[in-house]
Amino acid sequence: MGIKLYTADLHFGHSNVINFDNRPFADIDEMDRCLIELWNSRVAPDDDVYLIGDVCFRNNKPEEWYLRQLKGHKHLVIGNHDRRLLDNQTAMSCFETIDKMMHVRDEDKHICLCHYPLAEWNGFFKGTYHIYGHIHNRKDSAYMYMKNFENAFNAGCMINNYMLASLDELIRNNEVFKKDVS
Repeated sequence: MGIKLYTADLHFGHSNVINFDNRPFADIDEMDRCLIELWNSRVAPDDDVYLIGDVCFRNNKPEEWYLRQLKGHKHLVIGNHDRRLLDNQTAMSCFETIDKMMHVRDEDKHICLCHYPLAEWNGFFKGTYHIYGHIHNRKDSAYMYMKNFENAFNAGCMINNYMLASLDELIRNNEVFKKDVS
């Protein structure tokens, strides 16, 4: 049995996201290659990987081209840019589970996964964690609101050095992101 890893907002094949997120890639070919290499350097075959939305966007290559290269058991939490992915049955067969929201257990922690940051989630008052994406590395009003929640963590790949992150790593990387005033 493997470990659980999390990521969001990969945007495979999306050239505009490089500028939007200030990603350190020259072009989409470099970004896609690096994201795939970093993924596979981290994931063992029995690991469960939760993609918390926006896997591909405006990509020229078919979604399955990316997904078939990625190790581990993939679980999709649907994001706002996943419509084309959802319409591609070949790509969808790459996922173990697919839903708009998932509840998982990671060791002794209960976690609510949703692409969108939630103001309150199931188990909110019982210490359940919330892992989300959608806001990328933006420090706008949604970030300003979410940073006040001790148990809410942004899984955006750009916050996690483009690597998949364990729950403990998400917690540490979000602490660093919150302290960064740039």
